[in-house]
Amino acid sequence: MKLASYADGSRDGHLVVVSRDLTQAHYATGIATRLQQVLDDWGFVAPQLEDLAVQLNHGKLRHAFAFEPAKCVAPLPRAYGWAVACADGGVRRDAGHFANPHQPLRAPARAEPALAAITGDLNAASDAAAALDALRLLTFAVDWRLDDETIATQAAPLAVTPDELGDAWAAGRLQARLVALHNGAKLEPRDVAAAPGDALARLARLRALRAGQVAGVALGTLDVPLAAGDSLHLDLKTAAGHSLFGALDLDIAPPPLA
Repeated sequence: MKLASYADGSRDGHLVVVSRDLTQAHYATGIATRLQQVLDDWGFVAPQLEDLAVQLNHGKLRHAFAFEPAKCVAPLPRAYGWAVACADGGVRRDAGHFANPHQPLRAPARAEPALAAITGDLNAASDAAAALDALRLLTFAVDWRLDDETIATQAAPLAVTPDELGDAWAAGRLQARLVALHNGAKLEPRDVAAAPGDALARLARLRALRAGQVAGVALGTLDVPLAAGDSLHLDLKTAAGHSLFGALDLDIAPPPLA
C-alpha cells in the first residue's frame, strides 16, 4: 500500500491512502489519522489500511478524491530518530524531523539522497533478516548539508510497503534510478541500489529501535552546483520510469535584492 500525510495544520498531517497509480486518495479516518498510530499497532491497523487500499485501487470508494502531492507533508514528519548508514561504514545521526516534499531551502546546500526505511520495533543485536521482518515502509529522503552539518532533511510524499515496489524490490534490496532536473534541465540518471535491512541491523547493533525510527541508506552525493534561485527536482524511479515514492521539488531562496 501507499500512504501519505496531507497538511491539515497539525504537526503530523492527516493520513491518507493513495492508489497504486497515484491518481486517487482517501482519508484513513476511522482507522488511523497519523502514520505513527499505524506503526505503533501495525499488526492490527495495517490490514485495515490494506483493505482500504484494495477498494481504492478498484474504484469502490465513493469519497475518494484526486491525489495532490503538493498538499503533502512528509509521511512521518516527526520520526523517533533519523540515522544514515554511509558508504564508508559510518553512521550519521540527526533529528528525526522531516520537511515536506516542496519546502523551499533558505540557502544552497549539498544534496545527499537516501532510501529511508521506517521500522517497527526491533530488538538490539538483530541481524539483517530480523531487521527486514521489522521493516514497515520505505520512502525517499534527502539530507541537505552545509559545511558538513545537516540543515534540513526532506522526505518524498509517499511511504510505501515493499510489496508495492514490484520488480524494483528483490531479496530485500531496492534497485532504482535516481532522476534529477536542475533548473528544468535533465541530468544524467544514476542507477542506485540499497539494502535497508543491513542499515537497520547496523543501527540496532547496540540498542533496540522503536517503531517510527527511520534508517537511511546513502545513495551518494548529488554532484550539482546549486545557487540561490535554483530549483531541483529529484525522483527515484523504476527502470520503466514509474515514480516509486513521488518527487521532491526544491526551490532555493533567490538572492536578496540589491
